[in-house]
Amino acid sequence: MKITKVIFLVFAVLGLMVGGAMAADVGKGKALFNDTTLGTSGKSCNSCHPNGKGLEASGAKSKFKIMGKTQNSLEEAVNFCIKMALKGKPIDPKGKDMANIVAYIKSLKGKKAVKKRRRRRKPIEGC
Repeated sequence: MKITKVIFLVFAVLGLMVGGAMAADVGKGKALFNDTTLGTSGKSCNSCHPNGKGLEASGAKSKFKIMGKTQNSLEEAVNFCIKMALKGKPIDPKGKDMANIVAYIKSLKGKKAVKKRRRRRKPIEGC
């Protein structure tokens, strides 16, 4: 009975280690979001969606309408944009890169884009 518990514990720890290694990385997803080498157009996802603008609700949706075409998942929507806007090759929908970029997009949920405030210029004396 004791050996069974030890074996179970070992497998549980290994499972947690592997699961942690397989978890999506928001930071890597943000880097991909800003990567101009995803395509050949010289653009990145950030070119059309600066700081994720317009994607704040994407994590809650199940369908997306882009350029008049319906995409049935966030992964499909990402690949559609990579193909059409970035002129790149789609990435594996079940791969690590896709998991990372989707994690980044989902992390935008509820965030509002920060607008830069214009600085007022001081009036020039004598004018």
